[in-house]
Amino acid sequence: FVFVDHPNHKQRRMMLSSARVLRNATPLLNRASFSTINTASRQAGKTNTYKYFAAGAAAVAGLALTNSSFSANDAVHPGQYPWAHDNFFTTFDHMSIRRGWTVYKEVCSACHSLRHVYWRHLVGVVGTEDEVKEWAAEHTYEDGPDKNGEMFDRPGQLTDRMPMAYPNDEAARAGNAGAIPPELSLMRKARPDGANYIFSLLTGYRDAPHGLQIREGLHYNPYFPGSAIAMAQALFEDMVEYEDGTEASISQMAKDVTTFLCWTAEPEHDERKKMGWKAILFISLMIIPTFYWKRFKWAVVHTRQVRFADLPKRFY
Repeated sequence: FVFVDHPNHKQRRMMLSSARVLRNATPLLNRASFSTINTASRQAGKTNTYKYFAAGAAAVAGLALTNSSFSANDAVHPGQYPWAHDNFFTTFDHMSIRRGWTVYKEVCSACHSLRHVYWRHLVGVVGTEDEVKEWAAEHTYEDGPDKNGEMFDRPGQLTDRMPMAYPNDEAARAGNAGAIPPELSLMRKARPDGANYIFSLLTGYRDAPHGLQIREGLHYNPYFPGSAIAMAQALFEDMVEYEDGTEASISQMAKDVTTFLCWTAEPEHDERKKMGWKAILFISLMIIPTFYWKRFKWAVVHTRQVRFADLPKRFY
């Protein structure tokens, strides 16, 4: 017998052989393409890395230049002082607040105002209700209109705001060589490290170091940004008389008025601490029953067993 390949069989063999060649060559082609892609991605990654390094170096250089340009205006950082109200379990020193009110009333109120403080806020903190009424009555407020449609002056009441040092900004500039004295009721919050800053500023006046020129009308204080401040030294030895006999030194007056300004910025300070400790006590007492309730509610889930039964053979 002679076997002769059918033309269809020959075509089939050729197709099979071609498919076999393609199948063997595909991994090589993929490998080559992947290597090309990997090489390109590595190069792109290196380029991006160089760009990132360059951007970071530029940012650091810019920051260094900025710091060097501003270094001449940086103020001396105030020292850290042991304020009684900074502890977790302590409140304001209310005798110091009362003395600080005396310093503010006799010294600071000539130029600075307490815009956000009313006379009624002083009751029970700085003085009794009768004392605060007497202090308020020393000032005159415009009220009205009356039945004739005219405005009239009356003594101050507990519901009145603390009197302003100047009626407007222009009057403040005119009385202070072009500078506007800042409002003090929120000064403790308005400055970084507020209490230490206020105390250091009030006690930091001194002669300018050799070689430093201070413009006329300004005063050297290293704790003020730029070291030149328009406000002259305000506190001097024994310039006020404390009713409790405390010596009125510069540091004592600065400490007392700083404590008073801390209270004006946070009059809720003492009540907030009391409420916070009550909340902590309540939460600590509720931890144990809450933990028990959680275990009780989740016990069903934690003790549950799940078993998988064998399926009948007809499902295979």
